[in-house]
Amino acid sequence: MAGELDGPRLAPKSGSAQQLVVFLHGYGADGNDLIDIGRAWQQMLPNAAFVSPHAPEPCGQAPVGRQWFPLTMRDPNERWLGVNNAAPTLAHFLDAELARHKLPPSALALVGFSQGTMMALHVGLRRATAPAAIVGYSGVLVAPPDVDPDKFAAEITSRPPVLLVHGDRDDLIPPQALFQATQGLAALEVPVEWHLSPGVGHGIDGEGLRHGGEFLARRFN
Repeated sequence: MAGELDGPRLAPKSGSAQQLVVFLHGYGADGNDLIDIGRAWQQMLPNAAFVSPHAPEPCGQAPVGRQWFPLTMRDPNERWLGVNNAAPTLAHFLDAELARHKLPPSALALVGFSQGTMMALHVGLRRATAPAAIVGYSGVLVAPPDVDPDKFAAEITSRPPVLLVHGDRDDLIPPQALFQATQGLAALEVPVEWHLSPGVGHGIDGEGLRHGGEFLARRFN
């Protein structure tokens, strides 16, 4: 596992950070992939600082991209091992970034896309203090293949409000993953809302962006 994470940042539009929004990109991308969402949301979230760290590992299948963990789709345990291996590095980065802005842990929001959503849900639900919110695009709630529901629930230490957004034409992570994650979060007593984007594949459309920004604005206020 690589050392310190880093990536592009946006200062708050108001000049004073009262919240921190952390973007977690998908497999084979990097932090530059999502930071423009921060620019789109600055009007709605004028007091938020934005950061989009590059994942810690070079991507095995995209020469210039990054990955939070390897994905071969050959091992049913791969995602579970991956989120657990990558979690400490991400958790350390979140703590350091909050400290950089002199913000409490409750001022944090996590926004993930695809593999980044897997990380956002895994780490966000295991924080000592619940984040203000989690927004997950085109992702999955990762659990071990032979999950013991009681043991899994015992790991959950925070229950922030979650918004999940998915394209109904996603052929990489099928839209059924949205409903599986919604049901899984509800079973863990995590408050969850969802939006299915019609005609959208593995990506984020304008309506999905609007839902995410408005969700964060409500939670921060």
